[in-house]
Amino acid sequence: MADKEQLERLQRGCEEWNQWKIKNLITAISLSGANLYGANLRGADLYGANLSEAKLSKADLSGTKLSRTNLQGAKLSRANLRGANLSEANLSGADLSGADLREANLREANLREANLREANLSRANLSRANLSGVNLIGVNLIGVNLREANLSEANLSRANLSKADLSEANLSKADLSGANLSRANLSEANLSGANLSRANLSRANLSRANLSRANLSGANLIGANLIGANLNGANFNGAKLSKADLSGADLSGAN
Repeated sequence: MADKEQLERLQRGCEEWNQWKIKNLITAISLSGANLYGANLRGADLYGANLSEAKLSKADLSGTKLSRTNLQGAKLSRANLRGANLSEANLSGADLSGADLREANLREANLREANLREANLSRANLSRANLSGVNLIGVNLIGVNLREANLSEANLSRANLSKADLSEANLSKADLSGANLSRANLSEANLSGANLSRANLSRANLSRANLSRANLSGANLIGANLIGANLNGANFNGAKLSKADLSGADLSGAN
């Protein structure tokens, strides 16, 4: 349950909130279940706050300090979170459908089972974030940093991941069918059992990646770097491999 005084202070404006928070040395922020629909919280200091189940749909949270906040189950559909600091935040089960997360810092954030449908994550930092099992169908992920992120069993079909950094990411059994991964960095990524059918991997860096038993049927791998990749049992039926570099790759049992 939200702290009544804290909620009233926040609703008066972010400048007054930030000054009051510093002056009174407020460290524990309890805004669980608070109704902040459409609120202007731009630039507010909400570090470590408890905002679980809070109603923040259409709220302006651009540039807001939300690192280490508890936003579990929060309603953030169509919220403006551009440039917000959400590092190490708990967003598990949160509704972020249609949210603007461009250039947001989500490093090490927990997004397990979050709804990101139609969200814009271009140029966001999701390094080491937990996105296992998340639905990212058609999400804009251009230039996103997903280095060492956990995307196991995530649905990324038709997602735009052009030029994204997915090096060392866990994408085992992920659905990347029809995804745009052109020029993406997937070096040393775990793509074992992943579905990459009809995916665009032209000029992608897949050096030393684990693609064992991956489905690459109909995939575009023109000019891709597959040096030292594990392609054991992979399906390349109908794939385009012209100018791809397969030197040192393990193709045992591959089709």
